[in-house]
Amino acid sequence: MIGQFFGFILHIDKSLDVVIKNYGTLVYLFFFLVVFCETGLVIIPFLPGDSLVFAASAFAARLSSPLNIWLVFLIFSTAAIIGDTVNYQIGYFFGEKLFSNSNSKLFKRAYLDKTHNFYDKHGSVTIIIARFMPIIRTFAPFVAGIGKMNYFKFLAYNVVGGIGWVAVFCISGYFFGNIPFIQAHFTEVVYFIIFVSLLPAIIAFIKSIVGNRKVA
Repeated sequence: MIGQFFGFILHIDKSLDVVIKNYGTLVYLFFFLVVFCETGLVIIPFLPGDSLVFAASAFAARLSSPLNIWLVFLIFSTAAIIGDTVNYQIGYFFGEKLFSNSNSKLFKRAYLDKTHNFYDKHGSVTIIIARFMPIIRTFAPFVAGIGKMNYFKFLAYNVVGGIGWVAVFCISGYFFGNIPFIQAHFTEVVYFIIFVSLLPAIIAFIKSIVGNRKVA
């Protein structure tokens, strides 16, 4: 099953073609569920949001496609915004319980205080930037909820980030996804999208390691 899942992601152009042929416009429900689960359920951050939006938009650009690019954009944007909202609420109402044990080595109260202070200062920027970073975008709203970030401030940047993220990949897929070179190397393009999306997190991780070594 794991192999099939990663095969679906890496060959999403062929996989999506099969799904559309078999289920027609019900594929919109599939689109919504994938992005909602990726952004809304903190336990499954590995779903293919970026590549799915890109591939779906590329399919919508084809003359023979049953997909409408405006509906694709609306479905993905709605799923992204609702997903982050649900994830925030999970963190807000249940995150405190993770820190209720004063003897916990992993979930220390000091971490929660730092999270709260961080989101007071940088939360809005974090919510938007995290949208473009796989895995991290799943945890950002959860941590914002734990840190009790002001909900209306969170919601505003959630909407901006969600629409902006979907717009970037919709436009990219719609206008560039059917270029012959990209079609012939779609798997490599998916790799590239994943790599570029993770690049900021990789750089930050390397900087943190270097910083810790300097302190030591």
